[in-house]
Amino acid sequence: MKKENIWMTYDEKENDELHNTCELYKSWLDRAKTERECVDLVTELAKEAGYHELGEYLEGRREIKAGEKIYVTCMKKCIALFRMGEKPISEGMNILGAHIDSPRIDVKQNPVYENEGFAYLDTHYYGGIKKYQWVTQPLALHGVVAMKDGHCVNISIGEKADEPVFVITDLLVHLASQQMDKKAGEVIEGEKLDLLIGNCPIDKDEDLQEAEKEAVKANVLSILEKSYGISEEDFASAELEIVPAGKARDLGLDRSMILAYGQDDRICAFTSVMAMLNVKNSSRSACCLLVDKEEIGSVGATGMHSRFFENMVAELIALTEGESDLKVRRALAGSKMLSSDVSAAYDPLFADVFEKRSAAFLTKGLAFNKFTGSRGKSGSNDANAEYLGEIRRMMEEAGVAYQFAELGKVDVGGGGTIAYIMANYGMDVIDSGVAVLNMHAPYEVSSKSDIYQAVKGYEAFLKWGCECERL
Repeated sequence: MKKENIWMTYDEKENDELHNTCELYKSWLDRAKTERECVDLVTELAKEAGYHELGEYLEGRREIKAGEKIYVTCMKKCIALFRMGEKPISEGMNILGAHIDSPRIDVKQNPVYENEGFAYLDTHYYGGIKKYQWVTQPLALHGVVAMKDGHCVNISIGEKADEPVFVITDLLVHLASQQMDKKAGEVIEGEKLDLLIGNCPIDKDEDLQEAEKEAVKANVLSILEKSYGISEEDFASAELEIVPAGKARDLGLDRSMILAYGQDDRICAFTSVMAMLNVKNSSRSACCLLVDKEEIGSVGATGMHSRFFENMVAELIALTEGESDLKVRRALAGSKMLSSDVSAAYDPLFADVFEKRSAAFLTKGLAFNKFTGSRGKSGSNDANAEYLGEIRRMMEEAGVAYQFAELGKVDVGGGGTIAYIMANYGMDVIDSGVAVLNMHAPYEVSSKSDIYQAVKGYEAFLKWGCECERL
Protein backbone atom coordinates (compact mmCIF):
# COMPACT_ATOMS: atom_id res chain seq x y z
CA MET A 1 0.00 0.00 0.00
CA LYS A 2 1.84 3.05 -1.27
CA LYS A 3 1.44 6.32 0.63
CA GLU A 4 2.29 9.68 -0.90
CA ASN A 5 4.57 12.29 0.63
CA ILE A 6 2.05 14.41 2.49
CA TRP A 7 4.02 17.63 1.96
CA MET A 8 2.49 17.55 -1.52
CA THR A 9 -1.06 17.72 -0.14
CA TYR A 10 -0.96 20.92 1.95
CA ASP A 11 -2.48 24.20 0.90
CA GLU A 12 -1.34 27.59 2.21
CA LYS A 13 -3.69 27.50 5.20
CA GLU A 14 -2.50 24.04 6.27
CA ASN A 15 1.14 25.05 5.83
CA ASP A 16 0.56 27.96 8.20
CA GLU A 17 -1.17 25.69 10.73
CA LEU A 18 1.66 23.17 10.42
CA HIS A 19 4.29 25.84 11.02
CA ASN A 20 2.49 27.20 14.09
CA THR A 21 2.01 23.70 15.51
CA CYS A 22 5.68 22.82 15.12
CA GLU A 23 6.93 26.10 16.57
CA LEU A 24 4.76 25.46 19.62
CA TYR A 25 6.01 21.89 19.80
CA LYS A 26 9.66 22.99 19.73
CA SER A 27 9.04 25.54 22.48
CA TRP A 28 7.49 22.84 24.65
CA LEU A 29 10.46 20.53 24.05
CA ASP A 30 12.81 23.31 25.17
CA ARG A 31 10.83 23.87 28.37
CA ALA A 32 10.42 20.22 29.34
CA LYS A 33 13.43 17.92 29.17
CA THR A 34 12.48 15.81 32.19
CA GLU A 35 9.26 14.17 33.30
CA ARG A 36 8.86 16.66 36.16
CA GLU A 37 9.25 19.58 33.77
CA CYS A 38 6.70 17.95 31.44
CA VAL A 39 4.15 17.68 34.24
CA ASP A 40 4.78 21.29 35.27
CA LEU A 41 4.29 22.46 31.68
CA VAL A 42 1.14 20.43 31.05
CA THR A 43 -0.32 21.52 34.40
CA GLU A 44 0.26 25.15 33.44
CA LEU A 45 -1.33 24.64 30.02
CA ALA A 46 -4.28 22.79 31.54
CA LYS A 47 -4.99 25.54 34.05
CA GLU A 48 -4.85 28.15 31.30
CA ALA A 49 -7.40 26.07 29.35
CA GLY A 50 -9.81 25.94 32.30
CA TYR A 51 -8.88 22.61 33.86
CA HIS A 52 -9.27 22.19 37.61
CA GLU A 53 -7.40 19.87 39.97
CA LEU A 54 -9.32 16.77 41.10
CA GLY A 55 -8.93 17.81 44.73
CA GLU A 56 -11.37 20.69 44.19
CA TYR A 57 -14.10 18.18 43.33
CA LEU A 58 -13.21 15.79 46.15
CA GLU A 59 -13.47 18.68 48.61
CA GLY A 60 -16.89 19.63 47.22
CA ARG A 61 -15.82 23.02 45.89
CA ARG A 62 -16.82 22.11 42.33
CA GLU A 63 -19.43 19.86 40.77
CA ILE A 64 -18.63 17.43 37.97
CA LYS A 65 -20.88 17.88 34.95
CA ALA A 66 -20.66 17.36 31.19
CA GLY A 67 -17.86 19.45 29.73
CA GLU A 68 -15.98 19.71 33.01
CA LYS A 69 -12.19 19.71 32.60
CA ILE A 70 -10.18 17.94 35.31
CA TYR A 71 -6.51 17.17 35.85
CA VAL A 72 -4.67 15.08 38.41
CA THR A 73 -0.96 14.46 38.95
CA CYS A 74 1.02 11.74 40.68
CA MET A 75 4.29 12.51 42.47
CA LYS A 76 4.90 15.36 40.01
CA LYS A 77 5.96 12.84 37.36
CA CYS A 78 2.75 11.76 35.63
CA ILE A 79 -0.51 13.51 34.83
CA ALA A 80 -3.99 12.72 33.53
CA LEU A 81 -6.37 15.19 31.88
CA PHE A 82 -10.08 14.37 31.71
CA ARG A 83 -12.74 16.10 29.63
CA MET A 84 -16.10 14.88 30.95
CA GLY A 85 -18.63 13.76 28.35
CA GLU A 86 -22.40 13.65 28.45
CA LYS A 87 -22.39 9.87 28.93
CA PRO A 88 -21.25 8.30 32.25
CA ILE A 89 -17.60 7.35 32.50
CA SER A 90 -18.72 3.79 33.22
CA GLU A 91 -19.61 3.53 29.52
CA GLY A 92 -15.96 4.07 28.62
CA MET A 93 -13.60 6.82 27.53
CA ASN A 94 -11.40 7.66 24.57
CA ILE A 95 -7.87 7.65 25.98
CA LEU A 96 -4.62 9.01 24.55
CA GLY A 97 -1.69 7.55 26.49
CA ALA A 98 2.00 8.41 26.13
CA HIS A 99 5.13 8.43 28.26
CA ILE A 100 7.15 11.48 29.20
CA ASP A 101 10.39 9.88 30.37
CA SER A 102 13.25 9.62 27.88
CA PRO A 103 16.60 7.79 27.78
CA ARG A 104 19.18 9.82 29.66
CA ILE A 105 21.93 9.65 32.28
CA ASP A 106 21.07 9.98 35.98
CA VAL A 107 23.27 11.26 38.79
CA LYS A 108 23.98 8.76 41.58
CA GLN A 109 23.20 9.47 45.25
CA ASN A 110 26.87 9.91 46.35
CA PRO A 111 28.17 11.38 43.13
CA VAL A 112 30.77 14.10 43.70
CA TYR A 113 34.40 13.04 43.54
CA GLU A 114 37.81 14.30 42.46
CA ASN A 115 40.38 12.45 40.38
CA GLU A 116 43.74 13.98 39.41
CA GLY A 117 42.51 17.55 39.54
CA PHE A 118 39.14 16.96 37.85
CA ALA A 119 35.77 17.05 39.63
CA TYR A 120 33.11 14.63 38.42
CA LEU A 121 29.54 13.49 39.05
CA ASP A 122 29.18 9.72 39.20
CA THR A 123 26.29 8.51 37.02
CA HIS A 124 24.00 5.64 36.05
CA TYR A 125 22.36 5.60 32.62
CA TYR A 126 18.57 5.29 32.33
CA GLY A 127 16.82 3.34 29.59
CA GLY A 128 18.24 1.88 26.40
CA ILE A 129 21.08 4.02 25.07
CA LYS A 130 24.16 3.57 22.91
CA LYS A 131 26.64 4.80 25.51
CA TYR A 132 29.20 5.96 22.98
CA GLN A 133 26.72 8.52 21.60
CA TRP A 134 26.76 10.49 24.86
CA VAL A 135 30.46 11.34 25.04
CA THR A 136 31.88 14.72 23.91
CA GLN A 137 28.36 16.21 23.76
CA PRO A 138 27.47 19.50 25.50
CA LEU A 139 25.27 18.37 28.38
CA ALA A 140 22.95 20.09 30.84
CA LEU A 141 21.88 19.19 34.36
CA HIS A 142 18.17 19.22 35.21
CA GLY A 143 16.28 18.07 38.27
CA VAL A 144 15.33 18.65 41.85
CA VAL A 145 17.06 18.44 45.22
CA ALA A 146 14.77 17.69 48.16
CA MET A 147 16.05 19.21 51.39
CA LYS A 148 15.56 17.74 54.85
CA ASP A 149 13.23 20.57 55.86
CA GLY A 150 10.81 19.60 53.06
CA HIS A 151 11.47 22.31 50.48
CA CYS A 152 12.85 21.48 47.04
CA VAL A 153 15.48 23.24 44.96
CA ASN A 154 14.94 23.12 41.21
CA ILE A 155 18.09 22.75 39.12
CA SER A 156 18.62 23.66 35.47
CA ILE A 157 22.19 24.37 34.41
CA GLY A 158 23.45 24.48 30.85
CA GLU A 159 20.48 25.72 28.82
CA LYS A 160 21.01 29.48 28.81
CA ALA A 161 23.70 31.12 26.69
CA ASP A 162 25.52 32.50 29.73
CA GLU A 163 25.49 29.20 31.65
CA PRO A 164 28.25 26.57 31.63
CA VAL A 165 27.69 23.15 30.10
CA PHE A 166 29.16 19.78 31.06
CA VAL A 167 30.70 16.88 29.15
CA ILE A 168 31.55 13.20 29.33
CA THR A 169 35.07 12.81 27.97
CA ASP A 170 36.34 10.28 25.44
CA LEU A 171 39.75 8.91 24.55
CA LEU A 172 41.64 10.79 21.85
CA VAL A 173 41.83 8.88 18.57
CA HIS A 174 45.66 8.93 18.64
CA LEU A 175 45.65 6.56 21.64
CA ALA A 176 42.47 4.64 20.87
CA SER A 177 43.71 1.67 18.84
CA GLN A 178 42.56 -0.85 21.47
CA GLN A 179 39.33 1.01 22.09
CA MET A 180 38.53 0.97 18.37
CA ASP A 181 38.77 -2.83 18.33
CA LYS A 182 36.04 -3.21 20.97
CA LYS A 183 32.40 -3.96 20.25
CA ALA A 184 30.18 -0.87 20.15
CA GLY A 185 28.54 -1.83 23.46
CA GLU A 186 31.96 -1.95 25.15
CA VAL A 187 33.63 1.13 23.66
CA ILE A 188 32.34 3.22 26.57
CA GLU A 189 31.53 1.41 29.81
CA GLY A 190 28.67 2.52 32.01
CA GLU A 191 31.00 3.43 34.87
CA LYS A 192 32.91 5.78 32.57
CA LEU A 193 29.89 7.94 31.78
CA ASP A 194 30.82 10.31 34.58
CA LEU A 195 30.18 14.01 34.08
CA LEU A 196 33.09 16.46 34.13
CA ILE A 197 32.04 19.46 36.24
CA GLY A 198 35.21 21.28 37.35
CA ASN A 199 38.97 21.72 37.24
CA CYS A 200 39.72 24.78 39.40
CA PRO A 201 40.78 24.40 43.07
CA ILE A 202 39.17 26.35 45.85
CA ASP A 203 40.78 29.63 46.90
CA LYS A 204 43.27 28.92 49.70
CA ASP A 205 42.10 31.97 51.57
CA GLU A 206 38.60 30.53 51.63
CA ASP A 207 39.40 27.10 53.03
CA LEU A 208 43.05 26.20 53.59
CA GLN A 209 42.33 22.68 54.80
CA GLU A 210 40.22 21.80 51.75
CA ALA A 211 42.72 23.46 49.45
CA GLU A 212 45.33 20.92 50.50
CA LYS A 213 43.09 17.91 49.75
CA GLU A 214 40.45 17.50 46.98
CA ALA A 215 40.53 21.23 46.39
CA VAL A 216 38.70 21.01 43.04
CA LYS A 217 35.84 19.04 44.56
CA ALA A 218 35.75 21.52 47.42
CA ASN A 219 35.43 24.37 44.93
CA VAL A 220 32.46 22.92 43.02
CA LEU A 221 30.73 22.11 46.30
CA SER A 222 31.33 25.67 47.42
CA ILE A 223 29.77 26.97 44.20
CA LEU A 224 26.73 24.73 44.68
CA GLU A 225 26.36 25.93 48.26
CA LYS A 226 26.54 29.59 47.31
CA SER A 227 24.33 29.31 44.21
CA TYR A 228 21.71 26.81 45.33
CA GLY A 229 22.16 26.19 49.05
CA ILE A 230 23.05 22.55 48.35
CA SER A 231 25.58 20.53 50.37
CA GLU A 232 27.23 17.26 49.40
CA GLU A 233 24.85 15.35 51.67
CA ASP A 234 21.83 16.75 49.83
CA PHE A 235 22.62 14.70 46.73
CA ALA A 236 21.24 11.70 48.65
CA SER A 237 17.71 13.08 48.19
CA ALA A 238 18.10 14.46 44.67
CA GLU A 239 16.75 13.49 41.25
CA LEU A 240 19.20 14.96 38.78
CA GLU A 241 19.18 14.09 35.09
CA ILE A 242 21.89 14.70 32.51
CA VAL A 243 20.45 15.62 29.12
CA PRO A 244 21.75 17.22 25.92
CA ALA A 245 22.07 20.99 26.22
CA GLY A 246 20.46 23.34 23.76
CA LYS A 247 17.21 23.97 21.97
CA ALA A 248 15.17 22.00 19.46
CA ARG A 249 16.25 23.05 15.97
CA ASP A 250 14.88 22.98 12.45
CA LEU A 251 16.70 20.37 10.37
CA GLY A 252 17.46 20.64 6.67
CA LEU A 253 17.82 23.49 4.22
CA ASP A 254 14.07 23.20 3.67
CA ARG A 255 13.40 23.26 7.45
CA SER A 256 11.15 20.23 6.97
CA MET A 257 12.35 18.31 10.03
CA ILE A 258 13.07 18.85 13.73
CA LEU A 259 16.24 17.77 15.55
CA ALA A 260 15.82 17.57 19.31
CA TYR A 261 16.38 15.55 22.45
CA GLY A 262 13.53 13.58 24.02
CA GLN A 263 11.19 13.23 21.06
CA ASP A 264 10.72 9.64 22.23
CA ASP A 265 8.12 10.03 23.53
CA ARG A 266 7.38 13.70 24.07
CA ILE A 267 6.51 14.04 20.39
CA CYS A 268 3.45 11.88 21.15
CA ALA A 269 2.84 13.39 24.59
CA PHE A 270 2.81 16.99 23.39
CA THR A 271 0.74 16.31 20.26
CA SER A 272 -1.72 14.44 22.49
CA VAL A 273 -1.92 17.46 24.79
CA MET A 274 -2.51 19.76 21.82
CA ALA A 275 -5.37 17.53 20.66
CA MET A 276 -6.81 17.28 24.17
CA LEU A 277 -6.86 21.05 24.61
CA ASN A 278 -8.71 21.37 21.29
CA VAL A 279 -11.52 18.97 22.24
CA LYS A 280 -14.95 20.56 22.70
CA ASN A 281 -18.01 19.18 24.45
CA SER A 282 -18.81 15.61 23.46
CA SER A 283 -20.97 12.71 24.52
CA ARG A 284 -18.06 10.40 25.42
CA SER A 285 -15.42 11.38 27.97
CA ALA A 286 -11.90 12.05 26.73
CA CYS A 287 -8.64 11.47 28.58
CA CYS A 288 -4.98 12.27 28.00
CA LEU A 289 -2.68 10.17 30.19
CA LEU A 290 1.06 10.91 30.41
CA VAL A 291 3.14 8.49 32.47
CA ASP A 292 6.70 7.94 33.65
CA LYS A 293 9.14 5.00 33.65
CA GLU A 294 8.19 3.44 30.29
CA GLU A 295 11.84 3.30 29.26
CA ILE A 296 12.63 0.98 32.17
CA GLY A 297 9.54 -1.23 32.09
CA SER A 298 6.73 1.08 33.29
CA VAL A 299 7.55 0.20 36.88
CA GLY A 300 7.17 2.17 40.11
CA ALA A 301 4.46 4.44 41.48
CA THR A 302 4.53 6.72 38.44
CA GLY A 303 4.77 4.02 35.78
CA MET A 304 1.84 2.46 33.91
CA HIS A 305 2.01 -0.69 36.05
CA SER A 306 0.95 1.38 39.07
CA ARG A 307 -2.72 1.77 40.07
CA PHE A 308 -2.65 5.56 39.66
CA PHE A 309 -4.90 5.73 36.61
CA GLU A 310 -7.31 3.08 37.83
CA ASN A 311 -7.60 4.91 41.16
CA MET A 312 -8.37 8.21 39.45
CA VAL A 313 -11.10 6.61 37.34
CA ALA A 314 -12.54 5.15 40.54
CA GLU A 315 -12.56 8.62 42.13
CA LEU A 316 -14.41 10.14 39.18
CA ILE A 317 -17.00 7.36 39.14
CA ALA A 318 -17.52 7.72 42.89
CA LEU A 319 -18.16 11.44 42.42
CA THR A 320 -20.52 11.04 39.46
CA GLU A 321 -22.17 7.63 39.76
CA GLY A 322 -21.46 6.45 43.28
CA GLU A 323 -18.76 4.09 44.47
CA SER A 324 -18.78 0.89 42.44
CA ASP A 325 -15.88 -1.41 41.66
CA LEU A 326 -17.96 -2.97 38.91
CA LYS A 327 -18.49 0.39 37.19
CA VAL A 328 -14.76 1.08 37.36
CA ARG A 329 -14.12 -2.21 35.61
CA ARG A 330 -16.79 -1.43 33.03
CA ALA A 331 -15.29 2.01 32.41
CA LEU A 332 -11.85 0.56 31.73
CA ALA A 333 -13.07 -2.37 29.64
CA GLY A 334 -15.35 -0.10 27.62
CA SER A 335 -12.63 2.43 26.83
CA LYS A 336 -10.67 2.76 23.61
CA MET A 337 -7.05 3.83 23.65
CA LEU A 338 -4.23 4.95 21.41
CA SER A 339 -1.00 3.97 23.13
CA SER A 340 0.98 6.77 21.56
CA ASP A 341 4.66 5.99 21.18
CA VAL A 342 7.17 6.66 18.43
CA SER A 343 7.77 4.28 15.53
CA ALA A 344 11.19 3.48 14.08
CA ALA A 345 11.43 5.48 10.87
CA TYR A 346 12.86 3.76 7.81
CA ASP A 347 16.46 4.86 7.33
CA PRO A 348 17.83 4.05 3.84
CA LEU A 349 21.39 4.11 5.22
CA PHE A 350 20.49 1.14 7.46
CA ALA A 351 17.99 -0.54 5.17
CA ASP A 352 19.15 -4.07 6.07
CA VAL A 353 17.35 -4.04 9.47
CA PHE A 354 13.99 -2.91 8.05
CA GLU A 355 11.32 -4.80 6.13
CA LYS A 356 10.46 -1.99 3.76
CA ARG A 357 6.84 -2.96 3.07
CA SER A 358 6.10 -2.86 6.80
CA ALA A 359 8.26 0.09 7.86
CA ALA A 360 7.14 3.53 9.04
CA PHE A 361 8.34 6.43 6.90
CA LEU A 362 8.82 10.12 7.56
CA THR A 363 6.28 12.29 5.71
CA LYS A 364 3.72 9.47 5.45
CA GLY A 365 1.59 10.51 8.43
CA LEU A 366 0.57 9.03 11.79
CA ALA A 367 1.91 5.48 12.23
CA PHE A 368 -0.10 2.60 13.71
CA ASN A 369 1.52 -0.59 14.96
CA LYS A 370 -0.84 -3.55 15.32
CA PHE A 371 1.77 -5.07 17.60
CA THR A 372 5.21 -4.29 18.98
CA GLY A 373 7.19 -6.69 21.16
CA SER A 374 10.11 -8.65 19.77
CA ARG A 375 10.60 -11.60 17.44
CA GLY A 376 7.55 -13.83 18.05
CA LYS A 377 5.50 -10.79 19.24
CA SER A 378 6.84 -11.36 22.76
CA GLY A 379 5.69 -8.70 25.21
CA SER A 380 3.28 -7.09 22.78
CA ASN A 381 -0.32 -6.03 22.58
CA ASP A 382 -1.74 -7.43 19.35
CA ALA A 383 -4.71 -5.22 18.48
CA ASN A 384 -7.92 -6.78 17.14
CA ALA A 385 -8.64 -6.55 13.43
CA GLU A 386 -12.04 -4.97 14.14
CA TYR A 387 -10.37 -2.14 16.03
CA LEU A 388 -7.96 -1.56 13.14
CA GLY A 389 -10.90 -1.31 10.79
CA GLU A 390 -12.45 1.27 13.09
CA ILE A 391 -9.17 3.21 13.19
CA ARG A 392 -8.97 3.26 9.39
CA ARG A 393 -12.49 4.63 9.08
CA MET A 394 -11.84 7.19 11.81
CA MET A 395 -8.69 8.57 10.18
CA GLU A 396 -10.10 8.66 6.67
CA GLU A 397 -13.29 10.44 7.71
CA ALA A 398 -11.12 13.09 9.40
CA GLY A 399 -8.76 13.41 6.42
CA VAL A 400 -5.73 12.27 8.42
CA ALA A 401 -2.70 10.79 6.63
CA TYR A 402 -1.74 7.51 8.28
CA GLN A 403 0.32 4.36 7.78
CA PHE A 404 0.70 0.91 9.34
CA ALA A 405 4.13 -0.32 10.42
CA GLU A 406 6.25 -2.78 12.37
CA LEU A 407 9.48 -2.22 14.29
CA GLY A 408 12.13 -3.63 11.97
CA LYS A 409 12.69 -7.14 10.63
CA VAL A 410 11.18 -9.98 12.63
CA ASP A 411 14.41 -11.47 14.00
CA VAL A 412 16.38 -8.23 14.36
CA GLY A 413 14.98 -6.80 17.58
CA GLY A 414 11.86 -5.07 18.81
CA GLY A 415 10.47 -2.88 21.53
CA GLY A 416 7.53 -2.28 23.81
CA THR A 417 5.07 0.40 24.89
CA ILE A 418 2.38 0.76 27.56
CA ALA A 419 -0.28 -0.79 25.28
CA TYR A 420 -0.10 -4.32 26.69
CA ILE A 421 -0.61 -3.01 30.23
CA MET A 422 -3.82 -1.16 29.40
CA ALA A 423 -5.03 -4.11 27.31
CA ASN A 424 -5.14 -6.09 30.55
CA TYR A 425 -8.35 -4.22 31.36
CA GLY A 426 -9.98 -5.59 28.22
CA MET A 427 -10.10 -2.27 26.36
CA ASP A 428 -9.28 -1.84 22.69
CA VAL A 429 -5.68 -0.59 22.44
CA ILE A 430 -3.36 -0.01 19.51
CA ASP A 431 0.09 1.53 19.33
CA SER A 432 0.23 4.76 17.37
CA GLY A 433 2.73 7.56 17.02
CA VAL A 434 5.15 9.52 14.91
CA ALA A 435 8.01 7.94 12.98
CA VAL A 436 11.40 9.06 14.33
CA LEU A 437 15.00 8.66 13.12
CA ASN A 438 17.84 8.17 15.62
CA MET A 439 15.45 6.85 18.27
CA HIS A 440 17.04 6.85 21.79
CA ALA A 441 20.00 8.93 20.59
CA PRO A 442 20.82 12.29 22.23
CA TYR A 443 19.23 13.99 19.23
CA GLU A 444 16.28 12.48 17.36
CA VAL A 445 14.76 13.47 14.01
CA SER A 446 11.08 13.93 13.17
CA SER A 447 9.11 15.34 10.24
CA LYS A 448 7.05 18.47 10.77
CA SER A 449 4.42 17.08 8.42
CA ASP A 450 3.95 14.00 10.63
CA ILE A 451 3.68 16.11 13.78
CA TYR A 452 0.83 18.05 12.22
CA GLN A 453 -0.94 14.84 11.19
CA ALA A 454 -0.52 13.43 14.70
CA VAL A 455 -2.42 16.35 16.23
CA LYS A 456 -5.18 15.93 13.64
CA GLY A 457 -5.33 12.17 14.20
CA TYR A 458 -5.38 12.36 17.98
CA GLU A 459 -8.11 14.98 17.91
CA ALA A 460 -10.17 12.80 15.56
CA PHE A 461 -9.74 9.87 17.94
CA LEU A 462 -10.86 11.84 20.99
CA LYS A 463 -14.03 12.84 19.13
CA TRP A 464 -14.75 9.37 17.76
CA GLY A 465 -17.96 7.75 18.92
CA CYS A 466 -19.42 11.12 19.84
CA GLU A 467 -22.63 11.55 17.87
CA CYS A 468 -22.65 15.31 18.32
CA GLU A 469 -19.24 15.53 16.62
CA ARG A 470 -20.07 13.20 13.72
CA LEU A 471 -23.40 14.66 12.58
